[in-house]
Amino acid sequence: MLTSVFQLYKQAYSGLSKNSWCLSIVMFINRSGTMVVPFMSIYTIQQLHFTIVQSGWVMAFFGIGAISGAFIGGRLTDKIGFYDIQVSALLIGGILFLVLGYQRTFLSMSIGTFVLSICNESFRPANSTAIAHYSNDENKTRSYSLNRLAVNLGWAFGGGLGGFLASFNYHLLFWVDGCTNIFAALLLLKLMPRATIRKTVKDLADKAIASTSAYRDGVYLVFIILSTLFAICFFQFFIMQPVFYKIQWHFNERFIGFLLALNGILIVLIEMVLIHKLEGKRNPLTYISVGIIIAGASFALLNLLPHAAWVAILIVVMITLGEIMSMPFMNAYWINRTTNSNRGEYAALYSMSWSAAQIIAPATGSQIIAHGGFTMLWWILGSVCLLSSTGFFILKKLTPHTKPIIIEKAN
Repeated sequence: MLTSVFQLYKQAYSGLSKNSWCLSIVMFINRSGTMVVPFMSIYTIQQLHFTIVQSGWVMAFFGIGAISGAFIGGRLTDKIGFYDIQVSALLIGGILFLVLGYQRTFLSMSIGTFVLSICNESFRPANSTAIAHYSNDENKTRSYSLNRLAVNLGWAFGGGLGGFLASFNYHLLFWVDGCTNIFAALLLLKLMPRATIRKTVKDLADKAIASTSAYRDGVYLVFIILSTLFAICFFQFFIMQPVFYKIQWHFNERFIGFLLALNGILIVLIEMVLIHKLEGKRNPLTYISVGIIIAGASFALLNLLPHAAWVAILIVVMITLGEIMSMPFMNAYWINRTTNSNRGEYAALYSMSWSAAQIIAPATGSQIIAHGGFTMLWWILGSVCLLSSTGFFILKKLTPHTKPIIIEKAN
């Protein structure tokens, strides 16, 4: 039994390129230092004595910068290349974190946060493009899952370390975040050679596809809208659900922390194995649709099941399963529509959709709760997930599933 389980995990992690592993290691180092943003609101209110409104504006500037950075990063990736953009974003971002730690006024914090966010988020499209470049038809979804695993492990480690450091000195957060960014850039330079890409598009049809803009791809724009709807719902798991557990179900902070950590633990334990079993078997839109409906059902169950710890654990399991079934295949879907000439732009638009959702989610969630309570919130989230899932199902029926167009070689 143990041997078969070991073989299953071995198969799930085998066949990935060396550079895919290097990118994930770099991502883990980078995300392990992510601790300024989660504690930014507390820091600006308690340490800098900003008002709640001012603190909210600082975070809003971070969100606006994130959308701008994703757009800029995508354009630059297609023009310059993913390698240089990743290294530059990490190095400059690290320096900006150190600088931001010395800002004390509302104006300087707002400007600093906005500029830092642009730089930070420009890394995402370049990183997504790099993962696609170093994977193939058979392992591209697992390559993204490995990257997601690194992100989740890094977030878990960084969040815990950030809370520990903040109890001593909030200024340490900026130094650790900045230094891990710089270290990640140096590690990328050390582990991976500078990538060169040779295009192999030969006929006019492929050239026409290569010049297609993500912003003129109608099917992809529908995909982005449906993804954004789901992302707005999914972010409530981290934003409003912990508040609900504290206020309505009266769970203590330790158990709420366990529930959030359980999400990351489950992803680490089962995502790569599950993706290994599912990848290439069906249209990615099928898995996305199923995953979103599972996540939506979990929100609805908060209104239907009793207030109990086992219910909260079940909800986490369902949301995590929905996340695993949907997000890796969302990456697989947009990659299938790209070529070497436009991949950065497609990656940017996808990153921008999630950044926008991260801004919209707390605003809409809080307004729904204010007018109809948590009960209304969970019903609406379940309904929106149903709408998104149905949209993906219809999209699958209306668009043929074609294999990715490979037009690049790594030298």
